[in-house]
Amino acid sequence: MEIFLEEFFATLPDTRQFMRLMIRLPIAILIGAVVGIQRERTGKPAGLKTHMLVALGGALFVLGPIEFGMDADDLSRIIQGIVTGIGFLGGGAILKIQEQREIEGLTSAAGIWMTAAMGIAAGLGRVGLALITLIMTWGILSLAAVIDSRAAARQQANGKDTETRN
Repeated sequence: MEIFLEEFFATLPDTRQFMRLMIRLPIAILIGAVVGIQRERTGKPAGLKTHMLVALGGALFVLGPIEFGMDADDLSRIIQGIVTGIGFLGGGAILKIQEQREIEGLTSAAGIWMTAAMGIAAGLGRVGLALITLIMTWGILSLAAVIDSRAAARQQANGKDTETRN
């Protein structure tokens, strides 16, 4: 039991490190939540929990090495690994529907990728950059949803007009 307590208490951050963690990690969670809520509201499979975990994971993957004292070169390699790994996660969100010759999930994959990037930015302490990017990402996703729904309504209306004329 003593070794457990030693390991636990030896790795606790000092007050300054603790405050840094308590700012950056919740901001990463908040970023993931905002994107995730937007995706859930539009009925997409990668929603709140997925985006929160991706952002938090991105932040943790850079915060751990920073707290350990890794240099910029090592941190750069970690970020490269995150970007590659998130690409595979996003790839799993993409579905090709053979019968309809359509591909679905590209926006979900891109959203997961952006959420990871924003989580990394928050973890690196670039909170302003993460929040500005969050606003832009939310704007893009929300605006695209409005445009898509209007285009679908027009397409449906044009289809009904064609049926009426025949």
